[in-house]
Amino acid sequence: MEWHDEGFVLGRRRHGETSVILEVMTAAHGRHLGLVRGGRSRRLQPILQPGNRVGLVWRARLDEHLGLYQVEPLEMNAARLIASPAAVYGLQTLAAHLRLLPERDPHPALFKAMEVVCAHLDKPEIAGALFARFELALLEELGFGLDLTRCALTGAQEGLVYVSPKSGRAVTREAGEPWRDKLLPLPRFLGAKGEAPTDAPALAQAFALTGFFLHRHVYEPRGLAEPDARSGLISALMRALEASGNAA
Repeated sequence: MEWHDEGFVLGRRRHGETSVILEVMTAAHGRHLGLVRGGRSRRLQPILQPGNRVGLVWRARLDEHLGLYQVEPLEMNAARLIASPAAVYGLQTLAAHLRLLPERDPHPALFKAMEVVCAHLDKPEIAGALFARFELALLEELGFGLDLTRCALTGAQEGLVYVSPKSGRAVTREAGEPWRDKLLPLPRFLGAKGEAPTDAPALAQAFALTGFFLHRHVYEPRGLAEPDARSGLISALMRALEASGNAA
């Protein structure tokens, strides 16, 4: 068995004296593990850092085997990302999110979303909105997608300001008025048109929204706790936005 692909490094762990087991999110083969011989060498260690984009050749006698990776660098992102606290937490959260998916299950849409997120993780004014959208895409891939395009009660596509916690569908201000205390706020930048700036309050609403449905549909049913890195990411993004004067 052999395939060629590319992917982002999620993590690695020691195996024996000189090798590592590498975990990557690939474009066509999903989240996939493999053995890298000599992965602890001075040449390979800088390449096998989380966030780096790598070219991969995977070989195994049988498809179900762990297999061996041959790895070449494509984008050395780690050095840039490690300088940003938000980016470090972001990489950890991305890895935790992707581990919610079955191993070797292709998710090309999530890979594309991860490409965009990794390109901007060290830019807090952009990264927060992209990460919230990544979490929406994750919910979609897990089978719990939200419908933020039209009102669940009227079908209207304008004036969407709430989300029903029961149905995961958007609601207009007028239609939701009788139940506003029970509905979740929908920040405008996550709405159908994706308009409006991403300030700190809007970003907090976005992560509260995606966090609610992650807890309800994923963490609680699986007996999992929310990753500590996610709360660290949100705090780091908020601090960065406030420091830049975008907290209004």
